[in-house]
Amino acid sequence: MSRIGRKPITVPAGVDVKIDGSTVTVKGPKGTLTNTFSKEISIKHEGTEIIVERPSESKLHKSLHGLTRTLINNMVEGVTNGYAKSLDIEGVGYRAQKQGKNLVMNLGYSHQVIVPEIEGITIDVPAPNKIVINGIDKQKVGQFAAEVREKRPPEPYKGKGIRYTGERIIRKEGKAGKGKK
Repeated sequence: MSRIGRKPITVPAGVDVKIDGSTVTVKGPKGTLTNTFSKEISIKHEGTEIIVERPSESKLHKSLHGLTRTLINNMVEGVTNGYAKSLDIEGVGYRAQKQGKNLVMNLGYSHQVIVPEIEGITIDVPAPNKIVINGIDKQKVGQFAAEVREKRPPEPYKGKGIRYTGERIIRKEGKAGKGKK
């Protein structure tokens, strides 16, 4: 049996879970998330736990079992605590600031890069070289952070660009000097 799939999901106090067939709605202090899963996987709400079960030992059911359990757990975690991704900007003159609902970045281009906030995501800029992206949907937060990082990914020679906090960039040596024959 799947090690992840067989673990029950504990529902904390203040979180309301509604299961309607294969659609799960999780309502908590930070918001509401709804997701539809495969009809073949059974989802039960018993007391303060959600249990995910599969009908057979086929490869498809095994993979859906762990996936469904993890996605529901991420929904419960998101409406209680939320998710955050932190990005660092490195480079001379590279900086970010918040103007209304837009993230305005100077990234060495001849123009400013403007990224608008999307629904369900909030952007914080605690320092000119730090961006924090918050939200309740783990997938949305990760995707939006990847899109912001894509505006100027870190380059391997000087390390300039936007990187995740704690991300290690493998550096390359520059061109060799004269006299090599």
